[in-house]
Amino acid sequence: MRVVRVLVVAAAVALTACTSPAPVTSTPTAPRVEANPSGVTLDGTPWWPAGLNAYQLATDWSVNIGCGAMVDLDSFFASLPPHSLTRFNAFDSLATNRVTGEYDFGPIDRVFQAAERHGQLVLPVLSAWDGACADEVFKTRDWYADGWRAPRRANGSAAAERGFTPTTSYEQWVRIAVDRWKDSPALAMWETIGEPEPLLSRDGPCAPDGHQVLRRFVDDVGEIIRDIDPRHLITVGTIGGGQCGTAGPEYRRLAESPYLDVLQYHDYGADGVPLPGDAYNGLAVRLRQAQEVGKPLVVTEIGQHAGDSPGCASAAQRVDDVTRKIDGQRRAGTAGALLWAFVPDPREAECTFDIGPDDPVRELLARQNRLG
Repeated sequence: MRVVRVLVVAAAVALTACTSPAPVTSTPTAPRVEANPSGVTLDGTPWWPAGLNAYQLATDWSVNIGCGAMVDLDSFFASLPPHSLTRFNAFDSLATNRVTGEYDFGPIDRVFQAAERHGQLVLPVLSAWDGACADEVFKTRDWYADGWRAPRRANGSAAAERGFTPTTSYEQWVRIAVDRWKDSPALAMWETIGEPEPLLSRDGPCAPDGHQVLRRFVDDVGEIIRDIDPRHLITVGTIGGGQCGTAGPEYRRLAESPYLDVLQYHDYGADGVPLPGDAYNGLAVRLRQAQEVGKPLVVTEIGQHAGDSPGCASAAQRVDDVTRKIDGQRRAGTAGALLWAFVPDPREAECTFDIGPDDPVRELLARQNRLG
């Protein structure tokens, strides 16, 4: 989702030492999550994951610049249905001490460790299209072409003022992250980047060679990941609605990459409609393209506003609409659904995508999440 909520903390927080718990060192003999043309499996059993986006899980105001509010990790994972899937931000900014500038993997380590304790699965996103909650630099065509290999410069008016001044490249972060967490039994798959679009500038047109640049990026990054971690699946956070690099048949050309195992679609603005979009870029088209290349498609973001604000859908109406949507998508052949987005402090008086700890839509997820 292209709006990220950042909590402003007025009170000072105590600093902790830049030490991190050791990552998981045991190596499973086989990947827990595997993909086939009809869906995904968990430990060899058919699995249709229904879960949440919880982008801020690695926020720790005593260590990093944060991305939204802090979350009680044990309470969160304990509240999920068994074998649920949670998508979260695993950016290098969240593994960097905002005072020393040195890596501190503790906040992300703790997400994996809490998920492991509660038998849950996670989908870490390694970067975002716009630099939100990280260097705050929008990624253009040149970044996808080769800029991702170069050391970065933070946007001084945003990220640097918050305490994050990156010195490594995206490529280096991918290598570090994959090597550190590849053996976690909670790891479902890797997401290279969320919602990529190789535009010529932030508000500019699509690069004429955008689809070629994006395909090469996915291939090159995927090859790096697979070289370090040959066991886990790889995905990329395509919106799927006709964006630059994935419009019409370009989506299929990207899907043909040998370094993409699971395809994605992000669903907003069509409340209660199972198969949104048109004949060129709708979800029905994407499902057909996924079938043609023999790969599963997960709707990794489903967002619907709800709240007590006048004219906004109620929480109960959102449950009805999302139920209709997921039921229809499942019948059409999707391989899972994740809602946008869990927050520990929902703004119930406003009209937002917020899904709090007690939101009734979470009961729907418990019913939809299936193993076997």
